[in-house]
Parts: sequence; C-alpha cells; structure tokens
Amino acid sequence: MNGALLTASGPSPLWYATRASGTVSLVLLTAAVALGIAAAGKYAPLRLGRFEVSALHRNLSLLSLAFLGLHIVTAITDGYAHLTWPTAFVPFVASYRPLWVGLGAVALDLLLAVALTSAVRGRLGRRRWKAVHWLAYAAWPVALFHAAGTGTDTRLSPQLALYGACLLTVVVAVWWRLVRAGTQADRVRRWATAGTLLVPATLVAFLAAGPLQPGWAHRAGGTTQAPATAPSTPHPSPTPQQHPQQDEHEGDDAE
Repeated sequence: MNGALLTASGPSPLWYATRASGTVSLVLLTAAVALGIAAAGKYAPLRLGRFEVSALHRNLSLLSLAFLGLHIVTAITDGYAHLTWPTAFVPFVASYRPLWVGLGAVALDLLLAVALTSAVRGRLGRRRWKAVHWLAYAAWPVALFHAAGTGTDTRLSPQLALYGACLLTVVVAVWWRLVRAGTQADRVRRWATAGTLLVPATLVAFLAAGPLQPGWAHRAGGTTQAPATAPSTPHPSPTPQQHPQQDEHEGDDAE
C-alpha cells in the first residue's frame, strides 16, 4: 500500500535509482580511466607502490561495472522506458531514446569485453589482452554521450558541472601521460591531441543543440506511446496519479 502511494505521488524510486547509479558508474569509470592512463605512465604516489595503484584501478573498474549492473537492472525493472534485457546488450533497438540508449549498450559491450578478457589474461597473453584493454578508453566517451543524451538531469547545472569535471579529469590525465612520455609519444601525440580536442568540442556542441534546448525529450524519442487498444471515447485529462512519472521524464522540455 505504501509503495503504491509513493508511486502515485511522484516518480518511481527505481527511476531515481537508475539515474543515481548511472551517474555513479560514470564517475567511477572516469576515475578508473584516468588512473589507468596515469599508471601506464608509471605514476605512483610517494606512499603507494605501483602495484597498489594498479589494484585501485582494477577495483574502481569492477565497482563501476557493479553500479552499471544496478543501473541496468533498475532501468528494466522500472518499466517506464519499456527497456528489456536485449536492449541492454544490443545497440539501437530500444524504443525509448534509441540512439542514446544504444550508446549505453555499446559502452556496456566494450566494458564487458575488457572484463572478460582480463579474467583470462594469462591465456590470452599480454599483447592481445592489452589490445582489447584499449576498448575501455573507447567506452568512456561513448558512456559520456549516453549519459548526456539519455539523462533527464542533463539540463541541471550540477550535472553539467559533473560532465565537465569528468572531461577535465581524463584530458589532464592524457596530457600528463604525453608530457611524461616525452619523444616516445610522438606516434600517438597527434591522435591524442585530436581526441582531447574533438570529444569536448563535440560534447559542448551537442549539449547546446540538443539536451539544453526545449523539446529534447520528444526529439530524442523519450516519450511513451499510447496503447494501440486505447478507447476512442473521450475521457478526463490524466491526473498525476494516472501517470506519476510523466512530468519527471518530460521535465527537460520545460521552458
């Protein structure tokens, strides 16, 4: 009874859990990526050994996957976006914001590939494992754009500040790594420079033209469809009790 009253009075607690777990997962993934870049540059604080930095990097990655799992479970269980288990793994097949949910599926698949190959690292060999491990770096910007395009909090200043902090953290880590590598990084310097300029510029342009503009929820495919069998006879306008989450999900369209 209490759960029904809570759902009727506002958005489902599962929806809040989905948003919170997704944000935490992105922050943890950002920290893991930045620490992985630093560890590759043989970084270690004065009071920590390199093996401890590597262990922290690994634990942050696993914790990020744990929160990502919670993010997926709560999103499917919530039911508002009509997500299913296949949509979590198969990109661009969701009916709710298909492109942006699809980017989340791409990031998940990349991270799972890294996790699974890390579990059999000894059999793969360091060279092949390292080649797959680079997918984690590709998964990070994909996850960032997934969060910006799917999240209903994107227009909020704290959320924008968080995205900016994530970007700055990874960009600083990349440039610190390049400076530390010196002339040995000449082969990848051009690609790293292009990436650290292109990703922030593309994200800013996307935010300005997309989520920060009124009507984004509709343009992104974020509205639910009325049932095909809905009665054709007139009926009163929906009350908050009938569609408790509608205002919350559509809130990013407010002027």
